[in-house]
Amino acid sequence: MRATVIYGAGDVRVETVPDPKLLEPTDAIVSVVRSCICGSDLWPYASMKRSERGRRIGHEFLGLVEETGADVTTVGKGDLVVAPFVFSDNTCQYCQEGLHTSCEHGGNWGTKDVDGGQGEAVRVPQADGTLVKLPHTEDDDLLASYLTLSDVFSTGHHCATTAGVNERKTVTVIGDGAVGLSAVLAAKRLGAEQIFLMGRHQARTDLGREFGATDVVAERGEEGIAKVLELTSGQGTHTVLECVGTKPAFEMGLGVVRAGGTLSRVGVPQYEEGPIGPALFRRNVTITGGVAPARHYIPELLVDVLDGKYQPGKVFDRTIGLEAVPEGYRAMADREALKVLVK
Repeated sequence: MRATVIYGAGDVRVETVPDPKLLEPTDAIVSVVRSCICGSDLWPYASMKRSERGRRIGHEFLGLVEETGADVTTVGKGDLVVAPFVFSDNTCQYCQEGLHTSCEHGGNWGTKDVDGGQGEAVRVPQADGTLVKLPHTEDDDLLASYLTLSDVFSTGHHCATTAGVNERKTVTVIGDGAVGLSAVLAAKRLGAEQIFLMGRHQARTDLGREFGATDVVAERGEEGIAKVLELTSGQGTHTVLECVGTKPAFEMGLGVVRAGGTLSRVGVPQYEEGPIGPALFRRNVTITGGVAPARHYIPELLVDVLDGKYQPGKVFDRTIGLEAVPEGYRAMADREALKVLVK
């Protein structure tokens, strides 16, 4: 079959690789219908050290079940399913607590013996615990929204829920990428009436307004902090949803969160140290967030997607075929595309 392999910074290829096979009775083979390129895929695309063997990549996909192991009972051949961006058994103590990303028997796509999601098919470990069955559809828009459940919409929701967003809380979202826009949508869904979106790409912030942002702040750094404080009578917002992962974004978040507020981070941190000293302590600011347990959130979010209340699939602004994936990476890295869907 054909699949995406990354060999180093800027070097993504689509190659012929072995077809997936069942290795455990808990496995399933899924023929991929839709996949995509994630903003977090751009970190290795920008900085991965050269590898002669390369590694598989991609962690967001939905598809049709082709084959199941003897122990799989919740899905069967022909089912349309979505896979969260990590696999899990859905039964261990962490999964039962809603923290599937710490599953005792879970893991990541694109690791040893585990396929990446940007390919024609995937062996899914722990299929019963990982895969969520979906109603069949041929509607491209609905399929796109289904796909966001695997990562970006679930991650935006995680950011908003860990921050404690509700109808009484003001919100600042930092980042106008797909996760940031999903966080805007999630905050609106949870009842927030005032949402500041910090971003400077108009096509993206326009979608942010459609998703529920009431104000857009294009300034960055100290100027951005000053603007949000000006709009909030000098107080800042109750919650900050940091969806970038850089130290300047984190520092900007600390600048706009009000005393007693909460800053939630879901952008994968690209730094090891940050400002966590007395100034933060004295203001009673809570820092939270982390890797989103998408499997925990999918059933809840799916209901609203099926009802048509929300269309998170609008974050996809370019659709390509599998062979064009290297060009998709380039387009996202060069900010020519917000999020690329692979059909």
